[in-house]
Amino acid sequence: MTTPEEQDDELEAPRPPGLPEGFRIDGWEVGAVIGSGGWGTVYEARTVTDGSPVAVKVLPTGALGPGQRAALGELVAREVRFSAEADHPHLVRTHAVCTVEAPELPALDGAIALVMDRAEASLRDVLDAAGTGGPIADADRVLRGVAAGLAHMHDAGWVHGDLKPANVLLGPDGEVWLADFGLAAELDGTHAHLPPLGTLDHLPPEWWSQRTGTQGAVVRPTADIWAFGVLAHQVLTGGLHPFPGATARARSLAAQTYARGTAPLRLDAGLDEDMRRLIADCLAPDHAARLPHTAGSVAARVEAATAGPHRRRRRMPALAAGLVVLTAAAVAGAALLGGGGDGGLTQDDERDGGTPTVTGTPSPLAGEIPENSDVPEALRPVIARAAHRCTDEEITPALLAALIKAESDFDPKASRPESEEYGIAMWTPSVFRAWAVDGDGDGDKDHMSPPDAISTMSLYVCWLDQRFKQAGLPKKDLPALVAAGYRTSDRTVIEERGVPERVRPHVDKVMRYLAEYEG
Repeated sequence: MTTPEEQDDELEAPRPPGLPEGFRIDGWEVGAVIGSGGWGTVYEARTVTDGSPVAVKVLPTGALGPGQRAALGELVAREVRFSAEADHPHLVRTHAVCTVEAPELPALDGAIALVMDRAEASLRDVLDAAGTGGPIADADRVLRGVAAGLAHMHDAGWVHGDLKPANVLLGPDGEVWLADFGLAAELDGTHAHLPPLGTLDHLPPEWWSQRTGTQGAVVRPTADIWAFGVLAHQVLTGGLHPFPGATARARSLAAQTYARGTAPLRLDAGLDEDMRRLIADCLAPDHAARLPHTAGSVAARVEAATAGPHRRRRRMPALAAGLVVLTAAAVAGAALLGGGGDGGLTQDDERDGGTPTVTGTPSPLAGEIPENSDVPEALRPVIARAAHRCTDEEITPALLAALIKAESDFDPKASRPESEEYGIAMWTPSVFRAWAVDGDGDGDKDHMSPPDAISTMSLYVCWLDQRFKQAGLPKKDLPALVAAGYRTSDRTVIEERGVPERVRPHVDKVMRYLAEYEG
């Protein structure tokens, strides 16, 4: 399956030349570049007098307009003020603010330089190197440090506002530091105001529906709690975001869909029981539902869940395809009742290979595959289990079987190298990785494994179904639209308000198979 990935609309100015190694900024000598972002570049550096390591963040100002320069000045002032007021072992320190004097480098002359604690790597670096499939090394220590730092910030009356893996730094001696306090804001009562900035992957759903006033966007401590829930899921699964999507924009849309109660929360089934409950509480669908969960209580629960050798682990059976499903209502209900509960989960229903269901919410059973069909017998339970994990009634075993039949004729070794599509569900490997589900529970996510490929197909087409409902496309056409979206993309189908003509023959084939499999 091929689909063009959406690109986040980021406008980035051309990067100025870097500072040469050995360049001095006051009492510090810079070395190699550690990393760079939209605002500037971070260098490794050392103190001239004793050689102690630091990091220097250089923020050029010459190419900025007056409004941008003022905004950058506010961010720097906020970061420096917070660092001075909220000293804590899990918060990176800003030691000094300097001005770069480099007339020979006009693009950097007059830049702002922040001298900070030196880290070995960011949590984002670790997650990027880890792949997926299990907790990163020292996951418990990292989560304890992040939670403790966040609790201290909130106790001091500040909101971080941009908690994400890139803003968690890991020191050479096991230190865990929250960093980048440019969006940190001091609370005025129950909330603060920030510029309308942030990272799509870690913004709470309510951010999208609020208006930005003259003081900026409203931010509350519960926004950090949401971001911690996302980050904790990533740390404990090797980088998997709790909401599906090939891009940050798609994942944020999936989070909004969940918050409206039209899609369940799907958490990785390998999570420790206590951490799964905690993450579900942090990801309660709105501000009010997260309100009972303070950063202090989250830190205490992380400490309890990760302390000592007696941790309780309850892993779902292998056939659970790596997902635990909760509805937004169940998560919100547990949160408003004081949290820490299972969100209405029961282990009693074994119809779906051990997949937990929400009490009172029947598992969809329509659309089973007829015995006399050409669907290979060994694949039928795999397809049925995968389909039943989607709460949308259109995503049935019959539809999944029809899609697979049209894609590969149930051949696990099928391939179209010219379009980079492989396996029983004809995944493009790079797209598969963005959605991958461990369907056979072997700890690996392989697009050539039928259980993995089919379970991932179910997750993706479930998301497509929800996208098309949100876009107001006709309900009666959803199976055909899902088939078209799987061949093209959600955006293409929505823009054309129906099945694109170029994939009409393929979609017609899927619909013929669907009619056959529905009996």
